[in-house]
Amino acid sequence: MPIKSEVQTTEIKNAVMQLPLLRDLVQAADLTARKSLGQNFLFDLNLTTKIARAAMPFGQTVIEIGPGPGGLTRALLLEGAEHIIAVEKDRRVIGFLGHLIEAASGRLSVKEADALKEPVWEFGDAPRQIIANLPYNIATTLLLQWLEHAEAFSAFILMFQKEVAMRITARPGDAAYGRLSIITQWRSTTERVFDIPPEAFIPPPKITSSVVRIIPRKTPLAPCAATDLEAVTAIAFGQRRKMLRASFKAYGGADFIAAAGIDPSSRPQDIPVEGFCALARYYHDHPKNARFKRQN
Repeated sequence: MPIKSEVQTTEIKNAVMQLPLLRDLVQAADLTARKSLGQNFLFDLNLTTKIARAAMPFGQTVIEIGPGPGGLTRALLLEGAEHIIAVEKDRRVIGFLGHLIEAASGRLSVKEADALKEPVWEFGDAPRQIIANLPYNIATTLLLQWLEHAEAFSAFILMFQKEVAMRITARPGDAAYGRLSIITQWRSTTERVFDIPPEAFIPPPKITSSVVRIIPRKTPLAPCAATDLEAVTAIAFGQRRKMLRASFKAYGGADFIAAAGIDPSSRPQDIPVEGFCALARYYHDHPKNARFKRQN
């Protein structure tokens, strides 16, 4: 890092540390979390610092979704992030963040937008990271949308409800292993880093949260089309207690499964991602595939 940048980083850290306590600022502004936006504020600097450090070293661009009053944003600045783009749809919060924007001296910009509708994979310069305490009601949708552009990112450090985090990181044979595990791990490696108890948030949610580190793969784990992978996992896990030969009876049953190199008596929770990719490739040209029907 150039000397000038090091000096600027030190100055910004000092400016952020001199700000009033975030909890006091929120109380003075009467800024309450809105359930409709899935907001739960996290003020504990020890926890937000832990999240920020899980993402280090930072990429050229750090994208934060739903910064709220800026607890995690403060931690990112204190840990040395040089370019933060925060995406927020709550206008109250955007106005509230003025003090932090000023302290950041150009390292923080806030964009008023709905993350579901924004091509965040085009924001800033690569390498890009997304680091966020996501609203739980849209967290999975956002992740799957971003993974469609996995090559644009170097990492995701994201907070989910623990149950969803376990599904994202589950391995074959785990009770939580399913469609989300396969589709996510096809495009990335996943790790549940640590949990955060409900009482750490304002207001406290009814569930435990987990921080997950997701590292996009340069190329998918095995070749197949995303739409085909989604289709075969839907068929398989639609009847997860059944053997695959029964679930795929309409596609040839045991013969279809065996052709992909899989034991037809297997159940879906025991098949690795590569196995589902093999099924997806055989499914691709099957006469009962909706895509095949449309083209012929």
